[in-house]
Amino acid sequence: MPAASFNPLVSKLSPPPVPSVFAWGRAYDGECGPLIDLSQAVPGYPPHPDMLAWLAESAGSRAYAGYGPIEGETELRTAYATEQQAIYGANVTVDNIHITAGCNQAFIAAAMALAGNGDSVGLTEPFYFNQETTLGMLGIRRELLPLDPATGFVPTLEGVHAVLAKGVKAIALVSPNNPTGAIYPADLLRDIFEACRSAGAFLILDETYRDFLPGHEHPHDLLSVPGWEDNLILLYSFSKSFCIPGHRLGAITAGPRAVAEIAKVMDNLQICAPRAPQAAVARAIPALRDWREVNRAEILARAETLKSVMADLPAWKMDSIGAYFAFIRHPFDGQPSALIAEQLAKRAGILCIPGAYFGDSQQAYLRFAFANADSETIRGLTARLTNFILD
Repeated sequence: MPAASFNPLVSKLSPPPVPSVFAWGRAYDGECGPLIDLSQAVPGYPPHPDMLAWLAESAGSRAYAGYGPIEGETELRTAYATEQQAIYGANVTVDNIHITAGCNQAFIAAAMALAGNGDSVGLTEPFYFNQETTLGMLGIRRELLPLDPATGFVPTLEGVHAVLAKGVKAIALVSPNNPTGAIYPADLLRDIFEACRSAGAFLILDETYRDFLPGHEHPHDLLSVPGWEDNLILLYSFSKSFCIPGHRLGAITAGPRAVAEIAKVMDNLQICAPRAPQAAVARAIPALRDWREVNRAEILARAETLKSVMADLPAWKMDSIGAYFAFIRHPFDGQPSALIAEQLAKRAGILCIPGAYFGDSQQAYLRFAFANADSETIRGLTARLTNFILD
């Protein structure tokens, strides 16, 4: 009798990376002090007490126990559209917003609405690993746009044109970037968007870490371009800004036609995003603006602390930093990044993600998610990295 088999598009994928890193951390004996977790991108501080109260209130409400609108609660869509108007100075309406169960779901729903088995989508390399594996399991080919550390891991327009020439349905970018932290200039984003429009392709722009940009300038003017709805999809996560990653809540900003296509996908993925967190976040968007600003300043301070730490560790080169992440070139040439990350976890009590998880050509790097740790904890890296040697 033949054995049952699994979908080869899924079975050929590597296991999820974060659990393996956590497993290395469980083997740490504590010799160097408490574990320093720079692995998963989660806020290193708790939600606001009002947010917890609103979550409890909405979770205990009978009104949110049933199915809700596929596109999301009107209250949250309205609140988020209003915030988009303030951030971008553009006319964004409820019809442009679709709520999802986290930003990973936003990406898979958008990808499924745009491309099918055998189509192709452009990704930068290094890439965010969940986006790369999402396309892989859908049978969507990945056309990679290599990024150069010499330019701060910012894409070039020439590279974008080369990917578009391969007939991709979309190019997906993340800014501020995961894993490098790189922030893409507004003028470059406009040029890339225009290139995508000329090629008849979509630009998918993941802005999960938008709220942690330095300064108060608009990230870009793409939502002010006439006809943007035909070729632009923005992705966002409420997890980082409101410290609620366990409640899985993200958002898509797109044209009404794209929202309608994505709703078809969402009806089969989940029907609707969790309703209780939607109700809570709809209240939190206007009410917790000042609290979010304080947290943005705190994350920027942590970035400055890491910069000062790395300046004292010349063997460990910080090639890029921004928002939540730094991309660190380790000093062990030719050694696999997974081996270095494993030994850092087990022997030095430092959890980080190997660069190879973001592309085979990234073996020289480690991703430090510095937003997880306060400045005092980050300063503890100095002694541990100074004294670290490979077995």
